[in-house]
Amino acid sequence: MPVDIAFLADCPWHKELVTDWLWQAFGDGAGREFYAAIVENGLRRQGLPITFIALEQGRPVGTVGLWRSDLLSRQDLTPWLAALYIDEAHRGKGLGRQLLEFVTTFSRRAGFHRLYLYAAFTGYYERFGWLYLGEGVEYPRKRVYLYSYQGSRS
Repeated sequence: MPVDIAFLADCPWHKELVTDWLWQAFGDGAGREFYAAIVENGLRRQGLPITFIALEQGRPVGTVGLWRSDLLSRQDLTPWLAALYIDEAHRGKGLGRQLLEFVTTFSRRAGFHRLYLYAAFTGYYERFGWLYLGEGVEYPRKRVYLYSYQGSRS
């Protein structure tokens, strides 16, 4: 099935589902209200933060964000690919790669030639051209892995 990637701002009726996805996947102590605020602030078509949604025949199957900052201990780095989430029933079908490629292309066109992200694991993002930068710390003392991506400037 072909997947369309759109601005969540263009289909805000999906924001509650995206909020639930992020809260369940990344919540780790933060309340749902925190993620609702993140999603609400990402309802835009330009600027940061911005949220994208992947749709298969109009049904949400994944999401990803482009944020000013995603790691308190590294606010010197910007912008960040953040909150990549694929609905469980749609994992393993290449949707993560499509979302990564979409955001990196969008970022280049928006004038951002280097992106950052962090993950609790290694071995995934390297397959798509992301470079491992080293370890970082997520509040309060959780070790994470930092990555950067620099696409072509054309």
